[in-house]
Amino acid sequence: MRSVLFAYSDAGYACLEVLLEAGADIAAVFTHDDDPGEEIWFRSVRRLAEERGLPVFTPERFDTGDWLTRLRAWQPDFLFSVYYRRLLPIAVLETARRGAFNLHGSLLPRYRGRCPANWVLIHDERETGVTLHYMVERADAGDIVAQRRVPIADDDTAYTLHGKLTVAAAALMRETYPLLCAGTAPRRPQDLSQGSYFGGRRPADGAIDWARSARQIYNLVRAVTHPYPGAFTTWRGHQLLIWQAHAEAGDNGGAAAPGTVVAIDRGLLVQTASGRVRALRVQLAGEPEADGGEWARRHGVMEGTELR
Repeated sequence: MRSVLFAYSDAGYACLEVLLEAGADIAAVFTHDDDPGEEIWFRSVRRLAEERGLPVFTPERFDTGDWLTRLRAWQPDFLFSVYYRRLLPIAVLETARRGAFNLHGSLLPRYRGRCPANWVLIHDERETGVTLHYMVERADAGDIVAQRRVPIADDDTAYTLHGKLTVAAAALMRETYPLLCAGTAPRRPQDLSQGSYFGGRRPADGAIDWARSARQIYNLVRAVTHPYPGAFTTWRGHQLLIWQAHAEAGDNGGAAAPGTVVAIDRGLLVQTASGRVRALRVQLAGEPEADGGEWARRHGVMEGTELR
């Protein structure tokens, strides 16, 4: 069976490894040029493909040039998309004789769209997973082939969850690729009315709203901490990133407004609308990351200080 792979990030790397281990005939690999403005912390699909002698391409679009002509000439049985960042045109999908498949980082139909590993943490989910599904014109909407569940621990961050999902993606590809080749893979439609869709996230979306609960703020912190841009508040007009935090009970009898520093000991304890957030690791713009309590004492931050 001949395949064409569209892949990026660790999950794309891991699934390329699985396909190579399975002896797949890979006609070409499409990936992305790394963005110089983005922190690249994941393995390179391009490097692995080149090491294995596979043709690698990084086009911005598929409606120009001779890409459709090339795809049709390769006569792929399968197209696989794994964490590829662009929606493939229907004309590209139709070049696959036996199906075009996407591996998505959630349990579809929930969390369709972008950044699912971040969104599930923001929404305090206890479980997520990966889904292999048929690609159609609409994003993440095609029939489901198989899924693999992944538990979310209370101390998971987007980075640790990313690692769990990468392992699950490789396992799912390893299980289902032989079934696809044999023509025995299951197929069931999605009920999109039972799902959800979320868009991409920007660094500005990490702004902390202290009028939310301590748990909600904690979930935001762990959803966008390293290697993502981070959750942040403002102190004296300067951005203060919070890289690590805990959510704690305690409303201070309503005496402290949300965003008020109520203690400086093991970190920086800040009042929220419900409970308190203990900021353990912080970073003021232009400074290195530091322990929250040490940073506060160094800058003369006292109880009653307000963060915005």
